[in-house]
Amino acid sequence: MTLNIYEQYFAAQAEYNGVPRHAALVMLIVDSEAGHIRYEAVVTFFPHNDEEDYAVSYDACFNKVLFDAKGRRSKKREQALMDELPSHIDELAEKAGGEIFWDQPLREARWG
Repeated sequence: MTLNIYEQYFAAQAEYNGVPRHAALVMLIVDSEAGHIRYEAVVTFFPHNDEEDYAVSYDACFNKVLFDAKGRRSKKREQALMDELPSHIDELAEKAGGEIFWDQPLREARWG
């Protein structure tokens, strides 16, 4: 079962495939199956050309596995991963030539 534990839209800047991107969707995703758990940090940059434009394009999507082992979900582990999430997302964004503006959320966070 795959679940977005956290997702939030932020103002951002990047250019990918020749298209300027002005926003990013940041996510912490968990995948659990048959006693195995995997957490991933994911960021996808998208154009956001106006206030109504939330058409997320997944061509500029980057991820990093944060935890992958036998076990099950743990609130303590998830809180620790949430605390580390901005630094992992910044690392992914930097590698992609982009930047997340953490102080400019575009929508409230959604928790799964």
